[in-house]
Amino acid sequence: MNAASILAVALLVAGVVAAGVIVWKYVKDLHESPRDMWILFGYMVIQYIAYAAMNPVLTLWLSADCGVSDITAGNIIMIWSILLSCIGMVAGALVDTIGVRKVMFLSVIFLFLSRLAMTFITNPVIVFIVGFIPFALGFALVSPVISVSIKRYTTKEGAALGFGLFYVIMNAAYAVGGWLIDFVRDRFAERDAAGKIVNENAGIDLAGIHLSSYQMLFLIAVGLTIVGALVIMFIRDGIEVVEETDESGKTSSKIVKKPVEQHGSGLQAVKGAAVSMGKKIGGAVKENYFWIFIGILTITLFVRFVFFHLHYTFPKYGIRVLGEGAKIGSIYGVLNPVLIIYLTPLVAAFTRKTKSYKMLVIGSLVSAASCFIAVLPGTMFSFLNDSVLSEIIFIKWLGIAKDMNGLQEFFAQNPLSMQYWSLIFFFIIFTIGESIWSPRLMQFTAEIAPKGKEGTYISLSVLPFFFAKFFVAPLSGWLVSSYVPLDEAGKIASSYPNHHMVWVIIGGMALITPIGLLVLRPFFKKHIKEA
Repeated sequence: MNAASILAVALLVAGVVAAGVIVWKYVKDLHESPRDMWILFGYMVIQYIAYAAMNPVLTLWLSADCGVSDITAGNIIMIWSILLSCIGMVAGALVDTIGVRKVMFLSVIFLFLSRLAMTFITNPVIVFIVGFIPFALGFALVSPVISVSIKRYTTKEGAALGFGLFYVIMNAAYAVGGWLIDFVRDRFAERDAAGKIVNENAGIDLAGIHLSSYQMLFLIAVGLTIVGALVIMFIRDGIEVVEETDESGKTSSKIVKKPVEQHGSGLQAVKGAAVSMGKKIGGAVKENYFWIFIGILTITLFVRFVFFHLHYTFPKYGIRVLGEGAKIGSIYGVLNPVLIIYLTPLVAAFTRKTKSYKMLVIGSLVSAASCFIAVLPGTMFSFLNDSVLSEIIFIKWLGIAKDMNGLQEFFAQNPLSMQYWSLIFFFIIFTIGESIWSPRLMQFTAEIAPKGKEGTYISLSVLPFFFAKFFVAPLSGWLVSSYVPLDEAGKIASSYPNHHMVWVIIGGMALITPIGLLVLRPFFKKHIKEA
């Protein structure tokens, strides 16, 4: 066994042990939470695996299977994302109104219908109506349900750990989804005589129906949605952890069951819930405090846009720059969430007393600056090609070649594949920043929401994203078509000399967040003590 093999095994064992310690720490410190929280996390794992396996290939599927251009694919994602935001604005209020369990059931119904439609339909107009619209309806309900539930299932002191655990579990699910992307694309790809992938989307004939590789991922998501529906049956409505202080000042907590608002049955129930929900939303938007809340979230948009581009811009960028069959699922979809699993609890443990606002500034600066690493030519890291690190990454992990000689041949055949190095280092540094700011943004949003209005405020926190998506989604399509376009034959071009401009533009926009938070902090501090 050589040095790379020994080190790879050591890292794997250390990772498994560390993961066990992290899980035990959370379980021990959150022992006062009801069983519903752990069931919720199980449901969340299922939903996020399905989402992570589908989301990054949406633009790939739209172009390859549905036959639309890069620009059109970006516009479809724009409309879908706007629908997601619109529905998200009222989703949390719906949780406050009819309860967690009913909202979760609504979610899985829409998700099942949408994922099933997208598996078998490729007409872009029809699939938008029966696929993207119910997909938006279903997934918009997931995040508010989870955020509101975690706050209700934990004590005030345990909230940071609860949101930290949520982020760890969500990213574990994302890692599985990222691995599925590369596994399915590799398993159902078409290869030439030398074994090189020439069409990653070749797919398979299943019961007389041909499904592309991307559609096979959607079919897996359908199965996971059915499992999620079964898990929901064990969730109870109205469960909440409340804290009480006795005469001596000692604080204790207990689990209580609070009644969910009732609005009759049938159409009367729907009408009553809608009226109640509308009043909550109308009341919130009339409050000055709400617009201060929205102002902070608007500034954080620019670094959050990086996620959008990693989901929708990077898949096409990665395949065109790195080559057909590129490990786009692993180098971001697995690397990023796996690192988050270990970094998030460490950051949470060492910064529990640090204000969320300060963490937002520091973390967003690190993440924004990391984008410029992707601008660097991969040849700058060529000195690492013969190293143990190279063997661990490209042979033991990504499986790009069987040995070091095969790896050198791989790099020689496609010089742009050296860009793997720049992208991997970019994702590592970006993830360090993300572990600092992203969990704290979720916590900060819940912290500054007035008591009893958490669901309404959290849902309406997507309002800035609603307007921003008119810009960011079309930008994604424009970046791809401008800097990494297909050639006249619709194939990957032989070279992309200006591909780095994709990250120059994305990174430049991301820097607005830390700069804006620093400049406007005095203003926010006058209105919000958490700032």
